[in-house]
This record gives sequence, C-alpha cells and structure tokens, in this order.
Amino acid sequence: MKFTVITIFPEYFAPLSLSLIGKAIEKEALEFETIDLRKFAPGNRRSVDDTPYGGGAGMVMSPEPWGDAIDEVLSKNEGVLDLVFPTPAGSVFNQRTAESLSTSNHLVFACGRYEGIDARVVDFYRAHLRIRLHEISIGDYVINGGEGAALVTIEAVARLIPGVIGNPDSLLEESHNEIGEVEYPVYTKPAIWRGLAVPDVLLSGNHGAIQNWRRDAARKRKGAQNGRE
Repeated sequence: MKFTVITIFPEYFAPLSLSLIGKAIEKEALEFETIDLRKFAPGNRRSVDDTPYGGGAGMVMSPEPWGDAIDEVLSKNEGVLDLVFPTPAGSVFNQRTAESLSTSNHLVFACGRYEGIDARVVDFYRAHLRIRLHEISIGDYVINGGEGAALVTIEAVARLIPGVIGNPDSLLEESHNEIGEVEYPVYTKPAIWRGLAVPDVLLSGNHGAIQNWRRDAARKRKGAQNGRE
C-alpha cells in the first residue's frame, strides 16, 4: 500500500519512521510520501489561505493549491485513490473503518489547517471517477490541523497490512476485533508486584480455564467501557 500526505507541515510525519511502520517502509512493505502544499501556492509568500466569504474569524485554505496538489497525485498514479479529509465534521473513525481502508492500494490524506479547506475541494473530488472520498473524524473534539488525525489513521491502517506486524496472530485477540470486544487484561513477571498478584488462573497451566477467564475479563471490560459512554 502507498500512503501520500498533503500538508503544509511535512516534518510532522517524522514519527512514522520509527518502530514497526518505519521498518515496514524500509522493507518496502509500505510506501510513504509527503507533499508540501506550499509548492503549489502562488507568489513569493506561498500563501495557502485567505479570509472567509461572509466574514468570521480565522482563515480558510484556498482551493487552488489543493486542486493542483491532488491533481498531481492523480497524474502520477494509476487506478482509484482513496482520498481522506480529516475533519471534525466527518464520520467517526473506528476499527471497522481502518479495516476498510486497509484494502486500498493508495491512501491520500488532505490535511487542512486554520478554519479548514474551501468546501468546494471536497465537492469537486467527491464526483471524481478515480477517487473514493472519505471525511473522517477521530473524535468529538478539535485539534489544530489534520496532521494529528492523519497520523492516528495511518498507524491504525498500516498495522493491518501484511508484513507490518511481526506476528499477525497478535491482531486476532486485540481490542475492537471483528466481534467488537476489547482485549483482556495482560500480565507478565513478577507474579507479585507492589502487593498486587497476577490472577491465580493464569498461573494454573489450565488452558481451558485461562481462555474462559480471558473471555469473561474482556466482556467485563467492555461492559465497563459501555457504562462510561
């Protein structure tokens, strides 16, 4: 899979060179690139924003640089692209969304800033024959730009790609799996730490009892999570 991020802050994505995703990029299990939106902005100042029609606080990102940047990505890549706009107004991102996006050949992220991107950019590319467009929110709160949301989405999607996680079986029992459970509590040595003991069943060697305990503990966690919602 290929990931492309269009942003005014390419350096924001340096953390993706770390850990498992960084190793996957080195092994070419994934391809990742950033595109600086300011390359497509006119004038010496390379301004990518302007005042909003109708008045109001803040600045709006201009459609011209965005259109030129997205068109360049389209011109250099064949087939259908999945174009993601991180936005508080989007559908809330979850594990099912990550699984769906992980089937894409090419994910492109348009990271807005300020008061957002001129709405005509979304309207124009929603109708494009070579684009599947997604507006995604990572939660009911606001951050300064789309880069943080894009990082979260990329990590959630990338770890589902074959070759990224060393042991693919670890994906089967983790939180928010196909049946919607959360993962059971996990423990390691020592058996007693600061007066707190590992549950006896996990030391018993009885694999059937351990599986039953883990299932029940996961359900109890899920119930507690639902009680907080």
